[in-house]
Amino acid sequence: MSESAIRRQTVGDILRRTAARLPDKTGLVCGEVAWTYREFDRIANRLANGLAADGIRQGDRVAILSRNSHAFAAMRFALARLGAVLVPINFMLNADEVGFILRHSGARRLAVGADLLELARQAIARETAVESLLWLPGEDPAEPPAGLASFDAILSPSDAAPDVAIDGGSLLQIIYTSGTESAPKGAMLTHDAVLWQYVSCVADAEIHGDDLMLHALPLYHCAQLDVFFGPGVYAGATNVITGKPTPANLLDLLSRYRVSSFFAPPSVWIGLLRDPGFDSADLSALAKGYYGASIMPVEVLRELAARLPRVRLWNLYGQTEIAPLATMLGPDEQLSRPGSAGRPVRNVETRVVDDDMRDVGPGEVGEIVHRSPQLMSGYYKDPERTADAFHGGWFHSGDLAVVDADGYITVVDRKKDMIKTGGENVSSREVEETLYGHPAVSEVAVVGLPDPRWIEAVTAVVVPRAGHEVGEDELIVFCRERLAHFKSPRRVIFAEALPKNPSGKVLKRSLRETFNQATSTTL
Repeated sequence: MSESAIRRQTVGDILRRTAARLPDKTGLVCGEVAWTYREFDRIANRLANGLAADGIRQGDRVAILSRNSHAFAAMRFALARLGAVLVPINFMLNADEVGFILRHSGARRLAVGADLLELARQAIARETAVESLLWLPGEDPAEPPAGLASFDAILSPSDAAPDVAIDGGSLLQIIYTSGTESAPKGAMLTHDAVLWQYVSCVADAEIHGDDLMLHALPLYHCAQLDVFFGPGVYAGATNVITGKPTPANLLDLLSRYRVSSFFAPPSVWIGLLRDPGFDSADLSALAKGYYGASIMPVEVLRELAARLPRVRLWNLYGQTEIAPLATMLGPDEQLSRPGSAGRPVRNVETRVVDDDMRDVGPGEVGEIVHRSPQLMSGYYKDPERTADAFHGGWFHSGDLAVVDADGYITVVDRKKDMIKTGGENVSSREVEETLYGHPAVSEVAVVGLPDPRWIEAVTAVVVPRAGHEVGEDELIVFCRERLAHFKSPRRVIFAEALPKNPSGKVLKRSLRETFNQATSTTL
């Protein structure tokens, strides 16, 4: 082992240390696969050695296009031990979008899930540097395609730890932002940045070794990968992994494995509450519930507290660029400060500032900025946007918020989601929260659409609750009774569902594109 490993702490090391502490404890469960921590550690070494024999070297970018699986989890730690750079890709993207990430990152290998092979082949044909594909088995048993290198076949007989000179400052991963308004940006995160974030998660979000955690949101997203799965391994928890985040499957897994800790964005929690099987599911072991990725409607928060009274809830807020946890609202604050994103976690400094970088007063709207060892090194191959993000010596989140006298932050909107109507600023979130108070509203997203008089018209896209009937005029009147007239929707569009990415965020850009030219009030 190299001299540099004597004091080293990297993401690859945390699995080895957990395996040394808890060798016989079940570390990972996925479908029919169950690994103790000893087995998980050895598989990660065998995979790393197999990848090295296949030509992967320190600094090489290796992309993963796959749903959640045991193989994805093993790849995460194998690449970390080799000093290779993980590039996880959103499997909801089209071939052009996947091709852009492969091309921009310079990935040499692409590991692909069983049902995404055709998308992968189309993407790598778009002038990428990808030399070969590696087939990853999924949650359900399947045979690898003929002629394609597979996860099981590439495992080396040797389970010795790779001897690679990496340290905490080495690049661990490049995670591409969603690119909702422009081309995706690749946030470069070192081992140190991610590990400091793990410390924040374990200490402040109370991720413990006795947790039995269900990981259902995509591991390509930093929230599931680095706020829950990584810290779960760090703490020595048992980790159940699924790539099927449907309400029926989630309720089954929560019951069958007696899951004690579960994270989901608000849209998934809403789906569970609305599922016919919710009340009959055995959720008695569930003790910790986490939400994030988007804002939890206050009415849904109250419903969760009423229907799951034994579950302690956390609101976790952050961005990819800060690895990603930045602030937290704890279990004892959920109903006393509904809608708040809380205060900074212990390894983050956060301010809310005006355009001149001065702290705003209580109740005034400003931009959230951060300082932290968790922050990215910069955007890959993009010095201009890196400099813009860090101007003034702080990382600029792009989120607008207010802060109270006690330092609690409430996110108002993304800068791009603030609606300018008739010369007045309207927070889409404020209108959404109002509409969630109507008993017939299941989900809602508010956007600004072009208007010849008002420039932008406040427009609500509403998914009605099953068994309820409601009309446009009723919802507009409901808002006008509770909001200033200029904040109330001038139009309500009814839809069967809201477009979302796999992390549960509503795709407001998609809504704006769909309805910019629309004249009908139904979808």
